[in-house]
Amino acid sequence: MPRGRLESFSDGVIAVLITIMVLELHIPAGTDWRALGHELPVLLAYVLSFVYLGTYWNNHHHMLAAVSRVNGAALWANLHLLFWLSLIPFTTAWMSEHRFPTIPTAVYGIVLLAAAVAYLILQTTLVRAEGERSRLRVALGSDVKGKVTTPLYCLGIGLSFVEGWLGLAVYIAVALVWLVPDPRVERHLTTAPAERSE
Repeated sequence: MPRGRLESFSDGVIAVLITIMVLELHIPAGTDWRALGHELPVLLAYVLSFVYLGTYWNNHHHMLAAVSRVNGAALWANLHLLFWLSLIPFTTAWMSEHRFPTIPTAVYGIVLLAAAVAYLILQTTLVRAEGERSRLRVALGSDVKGKVTTPLYCLGIGLSFVEGWLGLAVYIAVALVWLVPDPRVERHLTTAPAERSE
């Protein structure tokens, strides 16, 4: 089946999640910098989660651009990913409004880890549907960033039980690694037509 419906649905869900997060932001109680500073943890957590959702949206778009069709397994794998992404606004609010304590910060990391695993499952499902010689499989290569992400999340979750801010620092580091969109798929998509025409 064509991939357009899956992509449109995913775009809509991610847009709603970002909207939910921004609605969770509180207006400062006063009009000075101190009042804004009181809300700073919530604002910082919002920025971090916005970057995560934006990164998933960006890479999801590039991944789907490299496939010609999706099957039923891919639809379920995509819903699995969207389920974990849908928990990001909840865990963001729980973690930030309590100033990054151990359990909420660890749960935030667990959700990020689960979303990363779900993304890998979707990626694997799409590669299987397209075949080992598909454009997506060739573009992914060894997928070093994807393989490094999982142990980093585990490290962040573990460090959260020592100090919430340590876990948060790891989550920020992972976000920075993925902040620049993965260029492999886009590069392959732009060079593939020229290669086929030669």
